[in-house]
Amino acid sequence: MPTPRETILTALHARLSALPATALRGEVLPERIPTEGLLILRDGEPGEPEVTLSPLRYHYQHRAEIEAVVQGADRDIAFDTLIVSIGAAIAADRTLGGLCDWVEAEAPRPVDLPVEGAASLKAAVIPVVLHYLFHPG
Repeated sequence: MPTPRETILTALHARLSALPATALRGEVLPERIPTEGLLILRDGEPGEPEVTLSPLRYHYQHRAEIEAVVQGADRDIAFDTLIVSIGAAIAADRTLGGLCDWVEAEAPRPVDLPVEGAASLKAAVIPVVLHYLFHPG
């Protein structure tokens, strides 16, 4: 049986997979970027939970990351479109179907990355904070 953490990350990946961009999880950056863009979900760190007793519950603020990458002549427009679609996908259901208390994406910090012999990449890491409870037993 998967842990709550794995269930939540799987649900977030499924949400990203519904977007036009190719969505991967925990993969290395491929040599070719799909025309519609690329998203790579990184599991991140759950951090130290706050604990409440009676009943025992662990309150996590898990920081996952989404790497968003586009390439091509219109990369600024494609990047903006991709970032907006990620925000809309998260805002559409901030609980991931009731798995989380709240999901919040932080602002991306885009960078242009030169590629020898090809069009530059535009990329950003988007931190996503997943607030959820775990109650053992």
